[in-house]
Amino acid sequence: MISSLAHSAICVPDIDRAVAWYREVLGLQVLSPPYRMEGASIERDMGELVPAPVVVEAAILGFDGGDHVVELISYPEAPPPESTTAGRAITDPGISHLGLLCDDIDRTRAELEAKGVRFLTSEPAKIAGLRTTWFSDPWGALWILLEKRFPQRAYWRQFPPASHQDG
Repeated sequence: MISSLAHSAICVPDIDRAVAWYREVLGLQVLSPPYRMEGASIERDMGELVPAPVVVEAAILGFDGGDHVVELISYPEAPPPESTTAGRAITDPGISHLGLLCDDIDRTRAELEAKGVRFLTSEPAKIAGLRTTWFSDPWGALWILLEKRFPQRAYWRQFPPASHQDG
């Protein structure tokens, strides 16, 4: 039986550059530095998903040593994607975005903008008891920054049950 969420993976073209960005810009801790996997074990694990030779470079980042982490992953031997300019729309099927909690969305946004982060919304919005703002990483992964109205509650329990429409 499934018991918990382990990680969300983001595919990047350069693992070292991505680790540096996530560490320096977003403040994630490097829990497992970049490592390379190749050979029979990774071929058995991903050989039906990735063209041969299967070579994976990965790193694990997070805010503590728990299981809820971000895995940065690169496939250095795989052919490049057919299109790097089209991008994905947030409405495309598949993983849409990842969320980060912060205590002060205005201060956090200003700090990230000072580090060159490109925000996709002009200002924070209020929705479902949260304040939110959207940004992307240098490789196009979409992120939402969330500030809770009630810090003691889970982010998804910020609104009274009858008021799903407005913040």
